[in-house]
Amino acid sequence: MKRVLLFLATNLAIVLILSVVTSLLGVNHWLMANGLNYSALLVFCFVFGMGGAFISLALSKPIAKWTTGARVLKEPRSSSEMWLLQTVERQARAAGVGMPEVAIFDAPEPNAFATGMSRNNSLVAVSTGLLHSMSQDEVEAVLGHEMSHIANGDMVTLTLIQGVLNTFVMFLARVIGYAIDQAVFRRGADDRGPGIGYFFTVMILQLVFGILASMIVAWFSRRREFRADAGGAHLAGKRKMIAALQRLQAAHGESSLPQNMTAMGITGGQLARLFASHPPLEVRIAALQQAQTA
Repeated sequence: MKRVLLFLATNLAIVLILSVVTSLLGVNHWLMANGLNYSALLVFCFVFGMGGAFISLALSKPIAKWTTGARVLKEPRSSSEMWLLQTVERQARAAGVGMPEVAIFDAPEPNAFATGMSRNNSLVAVSTGLLHSMSQDEVEAVLGHEMSHIANGDMVTLTLIQGVLNTFVMFLARVIGYAIDQAVFRRGADDRGPGIGYFFTVMILQLVFGILASMIVAWFSRRREFRADAGGAHLAGKRKMIAALQRLQAAHGESSLPQNMTAMGITGGQLARLFASHPPLEVRIAALQQAQTA
């Protein structure tokens, strides 16, 4: 959950900042001095949309460490930390990826995430709540799930999807913003370039469209969770993976949305499910139970 939420939040902030900077530099006036140049605008949105997504990916590791206060394990301080490093190293070899950084962050709820720019430059972090509430077999399965995200290249694929969505978000916001600005704020004006109404309209539309685009990214994330579960079952064993999911289900005290969604003010119903980055736990458990034994 943290992996996707941090990426989406960082991407939205970066795209909005890039939009403000380009507006201050006069790029909008250049693009629209003689009316709306759709071809130039689309190229501009593609470059900055993809750029914003990949900047978000490049910042994913340091931002994840900063926001969670994660401590990277360089020299293990205990036998449990040694076991954690050895387990991740073994799974990395089995998955054919480089050894990721391994970190622990303080949080009472069981949680884990993986992030990073590539299969060989990644981070796997687990919460203290996960280590304290789960058996080693269950933690091994969770680690296998996160290692599968890395091996499957989920962050890079998510970034490409987000880049395409950024392109359309920026493009549509500017096309609609230009039309509103010309029709409402600059009626009768001789200057065809964008006015102050255009700037504020685009910022609002970009924020709204960006939130809607996050539903598409969340849908993609939900689909990839099933593949990561299967990968975790392959690396650690199907029985361990199912047990880990059942433990998470019991810890959350529910069977659908993670607690993070409630913290965002999204509660219940189909709307909340559209923004959920993970499928309901009972659906994931059923999918594993129906799969061929690993």
